[in-house]
Amino acid sequence: MPDVLVRAYTAADLPAMIAIWNEVVEDGVAFPQTEALNAETGAAFFAAQSYCGVAEEAGRVAGLYILHPNNIGRCGHICNASYAVDGRLRGRRIGERLVKDCLEQGKAHGFRVLQFNAVVRTNTSARKLYEKLGFQQLGVIPGGFLMKDGHYEDICPYYHTL
Repeated sequence: MPDVLVRAYTAADLPAMIAIWNEVVEDGVAFPQTEALNAETGAAFFAAQSYCGVAEEAGRVAGLYILHPNNIGRCGHICNASYAVDGRLRGRRIGERLVKDCLEQGKAHGFRVLQFNAVVRTNTSARKLYEKLGFQQLGVIPGGFLMKDGHYEDICPYYHTL
């Protein structure tokens, strides 16, 4: 695997981050969002997160993650994250680097648990990675995700203690 640096995002990364994020949104099989980001909404969206990390390979953004609280108040110690890797670069363990960094950043930001609310059952590569890294599946929510083609797929929530 080529050298991949995972670091905090900068404003210069935003065009690449928005493009990668929108690719996953457009695929319609992993992210719940349905609206694409533009320069303005993307800058605001990423700035609103507790932390955004990017995977940089050969001077370009290859992937990213967002980290934010999963809830408020008495559940505010639980965080949530989403990951996106450039479709041309998937299968090169960039996602693994992003998840590992996210676990470290979650703890550094004072969270105690990282929870994924909506991992689509058919997203087997993500599920295998999460299980390899010690995440525990919480169960199954039947028909919890509306796929782009209009059918409903099960979702599998996961968590990892930080």
